[in-house]
Amino acid sequence: MGAETLAAPARPALPPPVTITDRAAARLRELMDKSDKPIIGLRVGVRSRGCSGLSYFLEYADEQKRFEDKVETKGVAILIEPSASMFLIGTEMDYVEEDLGARFVFNNPNEVDRCGCGESFRVQQQEAEPAAP
Repeated sequence: MGAETLAAPARPALPPPVTITDRAAARLRELMDKSDKPIIGLRVGVRSRGCSGLSYFLEYADEQKRFEDKVETKGVAILIEPSASMFLIGTEMDYVEEDLGARFVFNNPNEVDRCGCGESFRVQQQEAEPAAP
C-alpha cells in the first residue's frame, strides 16, 4: 500500500477586524478622490484622550506602516494601527448625516461606556490572572 497524504483542513476565514457600511465607503471614496496627494487608504487608530479614556482618530494614509492590518472592501482600504487592533475588533464604521452635521461613527462591541458628548469611550479592563501558589 502507498503512503496516504493527508491535507491540512482548511482554516475558516477570519472576519475582518473592522467593517464599513456602504455610506461610509462612499464618503471615503469621495474624500480620497478630492485629496491633493496620492492616498492608499484611511488609517484608523485609537488615542488616549477624552473623559472616558480613548478616542478614535482617522487620517489619510499614503503608505502602509509596519504591522498595520489592511482591510480592503467596497473600493477603499482601511489601515488599522497595531496598537488599536485589540480595541477595534468587530467594529463597524458608518457615516451619518444629521441636521447639524455629518460624521463617521464607530459601532464598537468592545465599548462599555461612552462620554456624554460621544467623543471618547472606554473598554472593559482585563483583570490579571492571579499568580499560582
